Amino acid sequence: MLKPGDFARLRQASRRVGSRYFSAEYRNTEDTAARLGLAVSRRVSKLAVQRNRLKRLVRESFRRNRALLAPIDILVISRSAAVTVPGSELLADLEQLWSRLPRAQR
Repeated sequence: MLKPGDFARLRQASRRVGSRYFSAEYRNTEDTAARLGLAVSRRVSKLAVQRNRLKRLVRESFRRNRALLAPIDILVISRSAAVTVPGSELLADLEQLWSRLPRAQR
């Protein structure tokens, strides 16, 4: 998701799921595949390097799991505790988050 309107529609009517280091808001969409939006604020970390690391990890994990997800718009919001955690633990936490989202119909 790139456009402000996409984020606004998601924030109006969405459901929430959470994990230890991330929370996600999602809503069904008419698109053919799941779309990702990220929110990693300066409140999470003042250092851009740390915020960008979290974004890279979320994007990579989403890329691996996208085919399993239903066509939904997802906004992943990072928690400040995620900054100090090793990448492998964050990826495991994201796997747990993806498992709580609606699955694709096959």
